[in-house]
Amino acid sequence: MKQRILITGGAGFIGSNFIRYLLSDPRFAKKIQKIVNLDKLTYSGNPQNLKDLRGDKRYSFIKGDICDKELVFSLVRQCDIIVNFAAESHVDRSIRDPAAFVRTNVTGVQVLLDGVRRSWPAASASRMKKKRFIQISTDEVYGSVVTGSSREDSPLEPNSPYAASKAAADLLARSYYVTYGIPILITRSTNNFGPYQYPEKIIPLFITNALEDKTLPVYADGSNVRDWIFVKDNCDAIAFLMEEGVTGEVYNISAGNEMKNIDLTRRILRIVKKPESLVSFVKDRPGHDKRYSLDASKLFRLGWRPRSRDSMARLQETVDWYRRNQTWWRRLKKRQEKFW
Repeated sequence: MKQRILITGGAGFIGSNFIRYLLSDPRFAKKIQKIVNLDKLTYSGNPQNLKDLRGDKRYSFIKGDICDKELVFSLVRQCDIIVNFAAESHVDRSIRDPAAFVRTNVTGVQVLLDGVRRSWPAASASRMKKKRFIQISTDEVYGSVVTGSSREDSPLEPNSPYAASKAAADLLARSYYVTYGIPILITRSTNNFGPYQYPEKIIPLFITNALEDKTLPVYADGSNVRDWIFVKDNCDAIAFLMEEGVTGEVYNISAGNEMKNIDLTRRILRIVKKPESLVSFVKDRPGHDKRYSLDASKLFRLGWRPRSRDSMARLQETVDWYRRNQTWWRRLKKRQEKFW
């Protein structure tokens, strides 16, 4: 039985990479009947991210809002799997405008879950076994980790409006599983990097700034630690969990690449062959978490491992992509500068 998949936020960074991954990897492509991409096309949603799929009969795009009940309910009725990437995701923007994050990241998830609650119970028993609602979350819901690594049962201690909105969505999804029996899974990954990432995030911002000989603004002293995963590895883990994950469970996704922000900055400069004099230390942002770290042993026990063994090779690959696609990011950075 081939799958009908609804991807929300599929024109964004991880969502677009995930759609392309599903349709190109033979392990998953042969099982797909249709992928529908629902995206509102806010500032970070870019139809150019999937221009290579135009003409592919397995893929269709619908411009729309996950808070639009009528639209969402009609789409949910036609699908077997929902993967929700739709989210406001930039911490600095959440500090500036928390309301937008609550609307999309909490209310939008509630609308999707209600669509599932109303539509899926009518499915046949055989099809119901294959249904999944995958909520894409983040390591930031655990808050700052001084020592050790966060497990799926660690307390949720979000420290930014963005992280709080994602934690709220996770708890809402869990409640729909317990109360209504909706087959949900929640994934929490470490920081992603790779092609098509909007150039407000640290890696594409620093790569493109270095290519333009602009300063690289590092918060405080750059000692904050982040755990990095190449976007295609995250996509592979999510696709793996679509089939192997246990409903009602949370899964951390990590490749174990922790690094201080200043060390990451220096590696980027070395790859781009630019001087460290481009580094500019700036005032820290409010509530800036010191360290994120995930324990992904639960996922590993299911049999998944990251396919990228050398994260720095993937960083080189990412730099090369931004070198080759300057038209793509220069237009976005001009729009971004007007916002800030």
